[in-house]
Amino acid sequence: MSKKSEYDNIYLVYKKGEDIMKEELLEEASMETKEDEKNIDENVSENKSDNLNSDSKKEKNNKENSKKEENKTDKKKKRDKNRKKANMPKDKEEVKKDNNKKENSSKNKKEENNSKDKAKKNKNEKKNNNKKDAKNKENKGNKKKTKKIIISLIIVAIIGLIFSTVFALTNIGNEKIVSGVTIQGLEVSGLTKEEAKAKLETAYSEKLGKNIELKYQEFESELNPTLIEVNYDEEKAVDEAYSIGRKSNIFANNYNILFALIGKKDVPVDMSMNEETAKQTINDIGTNLPGVMTQSSYSIEGSNLIITRGKEGILIKTDELLAKVKEELNNINITENCIEIPVETKKPDDIDIDKIHSEVYKEVQDAYYTKDPFTVYPEVEGVDFDVEKAKEMIAAEVKDEYVIELIITKPKVTIDQIGTEAFPDQLATFTTRYDASDTDRTTNLNLACQKINGKVILPGATFSYNETLGQRSYSAGYRNAKVYENGEVVDGIGGGICQISSTLYNSALMSDMEIVERRNHQFVTSYVGAGRDATVVYGVTDFKFKNTRTYPVKIVASAKSGIATVSIYGIKEADREYTYSFSTKTISTIPYTTKYVEDASLAAGKEVVKQKGANGLVTETYMTKMLNGKVVSTKLLSKDTYSAMQRIIHRGVTAATPSTTTAPTTTQPPQQQTPEVQTPQQPTTVEEQVPKEENAQTTTGQ
Repeated sequence: MSKKSEYDNIYLVYKKGEDIMKEELLEEASMETKEDEKNIDENVSENKSDNLNSDSKKEKNNKENSKKEENKTDKKKKRDKNRKKANMPKDKEEVKKDNNKKENSSKNKKEENNSKDKAKKNKNEKKNNNKKDAKNKENKGNKKKTKKIIISLIIVAIIGLIFSTVFALTNIGNEKIVSGVTIQGLEVSGLTKEEAKAKLETAYSEKLGKNIELKYQEFESELNPTLIEVNYDEEKAVDEAYSIGRKSNIFANNYNILFALIGKKDVPVDMSMNEETAKQTINDIGTNLPGVMTQSSYSIEGSNLIITRGKEGILIKTDELLAKVKEELNNINITENCIEIPVETKKPDDIDIDKIHSEVYKEVQDAYYTKDPFTVYPEVEGVDFDVEKAKEMIAAEVKDEYVIELIITKPKVTIDQIGTEAFPDQLATFTTRYDASDTDRTTNLNLACQKINGKVILPGATFSYNETLGQRSYSAGYRNAKVYENGEVVDGIGGGICQISSTLYNSALMSDMEIVERRNHQFVTSYVGAGRDATVVYGVTDFKFKNTRTYPVKIVASAKSGIATVSIYGIKEADREYTYSFSTKTISTIPYTTKYVEDASLAAGKEVVKQKGANGLVTETYMTKMLNGKVVSTKLLSKDTYSAMQRIIHRGVTAATPSTTTAPTTTQPPQQQTPEVQTPQQPTTVEEQVPKEENAQTTTGQ
């Protein structure tokens, strides 16, 4: 076969293949065109239905479109592959078709993106619409609920108003305390204010009339509510109880009335007391406790320094006991409970030799005075001791008392040697009487006078009675005599020295001294009237006064032939040489009680009075100053409370009687007396009369 024939045959085959390829391409193009048109229609249709179809349907269509695009891509790749095998170039129609195809694809993508955006927008709008619908529904529901609540409240308010009006009309004109009200647990419902107050006064009067019993082991004592000035504000409590259901608007009043009726309403009563007096009374009781703690102390006896070691012991927990007393007083019911005295164990402070030396040490100084200006300088004895030796003594041995020898240096000139020129004028004098036949008590009075006699107090200086007398002990010369202890008159070391402190107190008052510390006795004394005494207890209660005059003053004291006299000398000052008068007002009287003690040593039925009873007093003492016959001032000098002294009777034992009994009060309190003002006298001639026996004891305590 010729080459031409071969070429012709190849050409025919190629031509035939080309025709077949063209037909396939045309057929594919036609199919693709139809599919594109169909896709466009479907996309348009889908876009139109996007607003109606759900999000899941749109996602499904997007997936189908993606799958179709992938099929198209696969077919195109297949066709390009066949064309490449046949080594056929693209004709114009195919290129045009490809361009149309690309345009359609771009258009489809654009429409697809627009469709997605629109679908997203529609989704958000639908979501917002759903939220708005839900909120609208909720608002409609809330409006319905609010409307129902408002209607309900209006109905309740109308019912409440009707009920309150009826309830208020029912209580109009009721002058009594509403039901369900109590005062400190005491029923006062249905009572008028006056009736409620009278009921309270009766209850609290009984409460105040009963002493509070205190106990520690075998030790017993009592606390009198009157002594510590206990007061109940009954009127305020009654006013508050009466005001329930009256002091507010109609609704609040009705609520308070119903609350009191259903839940009960208790009105408290305010209780007050003189806490300072109460604490002092508790401390005084504490000094008598068995095993009480004592601090280390010292005193100068002649040329010796006496140091007494303190002892570990108990002290009353004052605040805790006071709280228990308040609790008992706040209980309106009278109980027989005995309050246990709370105590704590304490150790005394260590003996401080350096501190004692700084207080004891004095430089020797002669007495002298100057005329212009007139000033007196009393003598001063030089006092010293060996500090190191004292420390060694205390460290070497533990004992109750140490005696350290003092180094005394006497002055060459004493104030007595100056003469009367330094103290020319008697500023005041005061006397009291005592039983000279009681030798032990008289010894104590003489010793006290010797201690204070000749004592000079410089201007601005303060005199201390305890510091001047020192500790009361046998070694100092003091003797046993009658003292007040735990409500009874008993023997005690140094008994009677309070008479000298009381005599000095009155002389100091009338010489225009400033009283720094002073306290009345537990019981009314026999040598001065109520409000004119000054008790002392070493280490506990002192009597002090300050020289506020321009010049020094000197104490002159003596106890002779049953008369104790204390005078104060100095230089008179024209503008302050007053005459004085005193008046004592009895605020209330505390009746004494009688105690019977069975005594087997007495015959059956026989009675012996061991202690006379004496009423207690609450008094106010006033001092009036006069200059040239005219009143300069009248002031309250002191307010004092004196306990009632119990009457104690021993009687013979009988078979029908118990071992010990206590009878109620046998003496009625006297009527309150109108205060009587004493006639003003010159200070140099004032003398206190001895009170009557039924109002005071014939013996006195420290």
